[in-house]
Amino acid sequence: MSSIFKDNMIGSSKSYVSGILRVILVGVLVLVQFIVLFSLTYWFRKSTIYIYILIEIGSIFITIGLVNDNRSPSYKISWICIVLILPITGHIMYALWGKANANKKISEKILLKLNHGTKYLTYDENIMKEFEKKYPTKSRMTKYLESQNFPLFKNNLIQYYPMGQDTFEAIFKDIKNAQKFILLNFFIIGEGILWSKMHELLLEKINEGVKVKFMYDDFGATIRTSKNFRKNLESEGFEIGVFNPIHKYTDKLYMNYRSHQKIIVIDGNMGYTGGMNLADEYVNLIHRFGVWKDNAVRVEGDAVWGLTVTFLQMWEVCNPREWIDYNEYRPTKEFVKNDVYCQVVSDGPVNHPDNPIENIYMQIIHYAKKYVYITTPYLIIEEDMKQALITAVKSGVDVRIITPFIPDKKNVKILTNYNYGQLLEAGVKIYEYKPGFIHAKTIINEDCGIVGTINMDYRSFYLHYECGLWMCNREVINEIKSDLLKTIRESMEVSYIDWMNRPFYIKMYQRILNLFSTLM
Repeated sequence: MSSIFKDNMIGSSKSYVSGILRVILVGVLVLVQFIVLFSLTYWFRKSTIYIYILIEIGSIFITIGLVNDNRSPSYKISWICIVLILPITGHIMYALWGKANANKKISEKILLKLNHGTKYLTYDENIMKEFEKKYPTKSRMTKYLESQNFPLFKNNLIQYYPMGQDTFEAIFKDIKNAQKFILLNFFIIGEGILWSKMHELLLEKINEGVKVKFMYDDFGATIRTSKNFRKNLESEGFEIGVFNPIHKYTDKLYMNYRSHQKIIVIDGNMGYTGGMNLADEYVNLIHRFGVWKDNAVRVEGDAVWGLTVTFLQMWEVCNPREWIDYNEYRPTKEFVKNDVYCQVVSDGPVNHPDNPIENIYMQIIHYAKKYVYITTPYLIIEEDMKQALITAVKSGVDVRIITPFIPDKKNVKILTNYNYGQLLEAGVKIYEYKPGFIHAKTIINEDCGIVGTINMDYRSFYLHYECGLWMCNREVINEIKSDLLKTIRESMEVSYIDWMNRPFYIKMYQRILNLFSTLM
């Protein structure tokens, strides 16, 4: 351990009754809705013939609508199954929650905030021309990302951190030197040693006159923070943003859409993103699932503005009545000139059907010439992503994926294992991180890659608000590659024969679970 995290420190993973009761209450409200819907089948039993005709007509229209929908195949198949298996109830559920415009008003409000932020982004044609000259085969990626409102930046210094404790050591050091403002966004907040140290340090900076904006996801903090967590912080001078309170849209099930982003920005000059959250397991002060391996990147340079804008966009989403002048959060220093190119990528449910993060993942795979290395805690992917990986490996590309050996969610692990089959048969190499749980989210090829918050699953690609740093620099990529090769040496390779020989009951259970892959 390093100077901040001593060897004799023992962390905690406690839950608070107030948070548990709040989650239970929301769950009960949702359950009541489902009970009412399922009861309709019983109430309408006396009108069987007429109801049957209406069901058939409704099913035809819903199926036609879904087939022509531009959302993912898994999403459409799931709803078709629900409609066929649950007559009447399934139709009403689809009308309430499944239609493309089911949450249209909410999405419009969020898009309004996001579009406000994009006005502060600028695009330099000269940078794009320089990049195109230096990386002619990669310019399609950068142009695509710019079309999705993610500018290409140069003049960046990037530091890669292979473990969570390394990341927080660096974060604490930068926070200590903050002069103007600190922006922090996490998905999970768990009170313990890490939070105590962060809280103490942030309080010191607030007392020095530094502005602290602290944002977190309500679902990610509810159970592991005390009842008056937000109120106490605001009384201490913190500015707080809470994304999508879980009780707010129970009638629309919008609580299923979470902000999974992790961003730290100090004075607009340096920023971080990666898989880390603000809880003790992320720095291995406790071992819930063996050794917890996470990773992150620190960027100092022009690309920090992309992280700042992404943070402020979500801040305005959390605070609907607040409109921010983003210029107050511009960098306060000149950056060293260099040719390290970056683009900050982000998306969420309101971005669909464009879905830029999934698309750029597939482009990284498609344009690889030598290798594609991926780390992900979950592997629950669509058929087009599977085919991209299979096409790459059949084209001579070395494709390797690292997943956890010890899972944090058993059913997701079982479904992840189910997704190995086609990939292993085609020649993709899959490794399970033997020391414990790998939470790192990484994809690289020989020229470029992304480190961020994105899991290789339906939830990250379609339901969550995510972010990451796309980087194009051989030195940085080689450093990440070295860490992944070290991780592979600590991992167990999964063979296709072993996968084929798994127990019959597991095979059957996996097939059933796969019906609900979009909910995992």
